[in-house]
Amino acid sequence: MKKLDKLIIKTFLGPFVATFFVTLFVLIMQFLWKYIDDLVGKGLDTPVIIELITYTSANLVSLALPLAVLLSSIMTFGNLGESFELVAIKSSGISLLRFMRPVLVCCTIIAILAFLFNNYVMPVANLRAKSLLYDITNSKPAFNIKAGVFYTDIPDYTIKVANKEKDNKTIHQVMIIDHSPGGGDKLILAKKGEMVLSNDKRFLYFILENGWRYEERGNRNFNQPGDLIRLGFSQYKKAFDLSSFAFSRLDMGLFASNQQMLNVRQLDKAIDSLRDQEKLFTRTVNVYITSRYPFGQWKDTGWLATAPPIKTKNFRDLVPEDARRYVFERTEQNVRDGQSNLEGPAKEFQDKHNTLILHKVEWQRKFTLAFSCIVMFLIGAPLGSIIRKGGLGTPLIFAVVFFVIFNIFFMTGEKMARKDVMATWSGMWLSNIVLMPIAIFLIVKAMNDSNLFNKEFYVRIFNRIKKFFQQYTIKPTT
Repeated sequence: MKKLDKLIIKTFLGPFVATFFVTLFVLIMQFLWKYIDDLVGKGLDTPVIIELITYTSANLVSLALPLAVLLSSIMTFGNLGESFELVAIKSSGISLLRFMRPVLVCCTIIAILAFLFNNYVMPVANLRAKSLLYDITNSKPAFNIKAGVFYTDIPDYTIKVANKEKDNKTIHQVMIIDHSPGGGDKLILAKKGEMVLSNDKRFLYFILENGWRYEERGNRNFNQPGDLIRLGFSQYKKAFDLSSFAFSRLDMGLFASNQQMLNVRQLDKAIDSLRDQEKLFTRTVNVYITSRYPFGQWKDTGWLATAPPIKTKNFRDLVPEDARRYVFERTEQNVRDGQSNLEGPAKEFQDKHNTLILHKVEWQRKFTLAFSCIVMFLIGAPLGSIIRKGGLGTPLIFAVVFFVIFNIFFMTGEKMARKDVMATWSGMWLSNIVLMPIAIFLIVKAMNDSNLFNKEFYVRIFNRIKKFFQQYTIKPTT
């Protein structure tokens, strides 16, 4: 490896590592902001939150890599252009393509590593992240009774306290309604109480003082009214089971069949199975439809040749009046039966076909996101040599613009592929197909030292146009 290659690689790797972690941090913050309502107030432990962030960050690596490559390549070649190192290199007879080659090799290695990461690490991270996020979003909020509000999160109980002191334990004017099955509602009223949590946080105890306990017993009907029993107490201890508030983990095997949890080999196997199921279902439905709703393959030309001409234009006139009601009702019933018999298989076939498309989309995603690292470099390297600006200001603006374009076309292509508007390969590769001609155009401009982003170039063009129109402007006579 030549010294020039080592120089450009070292210059590239520093900004790449920095921008990668910054981009990953921004994407993680976006994820947390999206699910902040599902995370806050659940009483989650710190290890659970760290585990969720870890698995989520692994899932966002595939999106962070293209943006990091784009931004770091613009910064690298922009710094070299700003310090006139690119001019010195070109003046020594080294072309831009030769100068880009070592970084292109690095980006190719990054793309290969990105594919391996998408194929082997991301399915596991997706499985753990999706299952953990499902457990969090479906868990109950942490136990919190507010003053003056009916609390109903504990199963079979409704609790209300009028006042709650600052120690978060002492409560006043307590009302507890027991809706547990097996009898009538039970009501407990107390002037004062204290909430105590057990050591294992499994039970919550209400130690109540100076209150009454009401209970209705007997048959609750109009003929045999029940008995209302009232018991007074100076101190009463009521226990509540908080096991439903505990954070529980479901079996991750329930999510393992999703297409996002599979690698390329597993996706190939699943796609083949889904295609076989679709073909078998199609043959079964064809046999069912043709047997119940037969349609002639050829017209009965002999009958048509000898058929008498029909003089009436309305079908109603062909049916006798006494049988007209029966014929129409029978026709409507047959149409409804046929519609109900056909809608079910059609919906089932559409569901199977959509599942097959989702697997194909996920198969293409593993390759498109990896190849986008190379496309982003082919855009960033010539763009940096053209703008000749280093640092983080101007390169960040151009990087955000091109990444937004990439993201828009990627999301649009994926959506059209999912809706079966476009083929899965064309929809998932749409962003790369759109950006590749732009990359070639920028490379050609950079090799010819184009003034594409030079402000003085556009100022000179504007002055020429202005001077051209001033020549034909009629000057007022004095």
